[in-house]
Amino acid sequence: MSDKETGGRAKLREIGQAGYSMVPLAKFLAHAEKRSSLSRRERLRIVDQALQLLEMNYVHLPLKRAMHAVDPVQRLKLLKFRLETKGSTLESGMHFHKRMLEIFASLRDLHTLYLLPDPFKSQTAFLPFLIEQYFEKHRNNLIDKFLITRVANEFINLGEGPELTQFEPGVEVFYWNGIRIKRAIEINGESQAGSNPEARFARGLDNLTIRPLETSLPPDEKWVEITYQTKHQQTLTAKFEWLVYNPDEKHGANLIHRKKRAAIDIKKTKINQLKRHFFSPTDVRVRKRFEENFYAESRKINGREFGYIRLFSFEVEKSDDFVTEFKRVITSPGFPQQGLIIDVRGNGGGRIRAGERLLQLFTPRRIKPELFEFINSPVNLEICRRDRVYQPWADSIAEAVVTGATYSLGFPITSEKECNNIGQVYYGPVILITDALSYSTTDMFAAGFQDNEIGEILGTSDNTGAGGANVWWYENFMNAVSRTSIYRFAPLPRNADLVIAMRRSIRVGRREGRPLEELGIAPDQRHYMTKRDLLNRNVDLVSQAARFLATKPIYSLSAELVTDKKYALRVAATSKVRPRDKKKRIARIDIFVDGRHHKTVSAQNGAVRQATVSLDKAMGDVEWRVEAVDHNNILVAAARSR
Repeated sequence: MSDKETGGRAKLREIGQAGYSMVPLAKFLAHAEKRSSLSRRERLRIVDQALQLLEMNYVHLPLKRAMHAVDPVQRLKLLKFRLETKGSTLESGMHFHKRMLEIFASLRDLHTLYLLPDPFKSQTAFLPFLIEQYFEKHRNNLIDKFLITRVANEFINLGEGPELTQFEPGVEVFYWNGIRIKRAIEINGESQAGSNPEARFARGLDNLTIRPLETSLPPDEKWVEITYQTKHQQTLTAKFEWLVYNPDEKHGANLIHRKKRAAIDIKKTKINQLKRHFFSPTDVRVRKRFEENFYAESRKINGREFGYIRLFSFEVEKSDDFVTEFKRVITSPGFPQQGLIIDVRGNGGGRIRAGERLLQLFTPRRIKPELFEFINSPVNLEICRRDRVYQPWADSIAEAVVTGATYSLGFPITSEKECNNIGQVYYGPVILITDALSYSTTDMFAAGFQDNEIGEILGTSDNTGAGGANVWWYENFMNAVSRTSIYRFAPLPRNADLVIAMRRSIRVGRREGRPLEELGIAPDQRHYMTKRDLLNRNVDLVSQAARFLATKPIYSLSAELVTDKKYALRVAATSKVRPRDKKKRIARIDIFVDGRHHKTVSAQNGAVRQATVSLDKAMGDVEWRVEAVDHNNILVAAARSR
């Protein structure tokens, strides 16, 4: 045994003693093949249940057949026929899993997946570094390049190569196993289920060095050779062995998405989980309870303070608590009120209510939630009739027998009342930053941001991930039908699982009726990530967002109920706009009590310094709303009784 092998195994033992469940990929695979083998009967059960779900429940099947010219149902029928044919050779378990993954990947839908059984479940293969893309201008053309941006120092010495100490953040990557790095990413991206080419490339890059084995087969190669250029312009090659890690054992993985009928990118959630454990910078301020969801900070750009929130996930236990905490942060003393940057890049989604209820905090307008539709089928009709939550959809599904409609009527998952029960609390301009990895609930959040005209969207990609549905797990289907139903969902063997896009999201506002799936959200502006962005906290990206916010009006509005001899409402408002935007200054304040117009207060030079309006009512009976309107008669700010 070589000194290098001896040192590597000793290092792995040290890692194991530190509490990490970690083995080389080769060792994991030596045992996984036998443990994952399935009998013919077990395979047939998986195929039968997948067929039933795709034919009867999968909401995007007509769209996917049309857009990608695929027929996953026929492919499953052929696989079933071969399994039922007497005397046919039973291929290895790995080949069966590969066929199932390929069939589901053909749908290009990260909401609709075949999830591998034990021992792959919960395991993640990874390399101890991250690679990211940036752009440089060259003769008026944009050239994309690739950098090492994070290194897990506790594992990097397991690699082989000259001067591994020079393999550090900032080195440029040229080749992956002798293949040009961009082409290697493209090849990996073709096996990903991104809805559009840009999403597939982004996922090929995101999934390049972190591969959750629940959603994809292990890498074909046991190790990877990376050719890179150091900061001293040396070209070197280092060899790294794939490691397999079980995050659930050490860190107690968040499994909320297994229990809730949410809208989430399962693979991205697993990737983000490992990134947080091994690659998160230590200087980022996060809140303990919601540390996996977001962090907030002030960013000073050109002498002006802006609020910056990096929103990683909507996967929360209670959406009310999440929205309350978000509200507390953006209204806390010292948090900048001159403009807010919300960055949702790489956010794989979560609770739909958490995303949709957040929108009201930034706008005086009444939020209209996105609508959702079932595909019309007998089993969906049974599900909707059995559960009162889905009663609104039941009648329109039943009518499909007469009308021949493909989809039910659309109804919101989050009620309009829930979407507006708090109202506006942040009065500065807001901008949203997205990318091709913004998916599922994050797609819906971005759609609502755009459809309700809250602000502009700045994209580091030309589109979001385009995932427009809520997810049902196989267990949800088992619980949704009666025991006497003809549509039976039998338990799957060895903890295998299936997830299906059950209801599709339909947009509102100016894009009313447009599906979110495949189409996604196109940003209002595009930013091409720079080297400075990757190595210096997104400095150019945040600066571009800040330049946009600096052109927008800043409003403030306060209202409080006061008592003396009579009950009254004390209000104040200001507006700060550019000289050429004088018509955007506040012209008046309209006060409504119990839903009726009570009084109007005119503004002077865009402000109402302080006005006290008598209400002549008992305090406990008063429901009030204050609206600030500009000279174009556009509602620009609002406050209300809580």
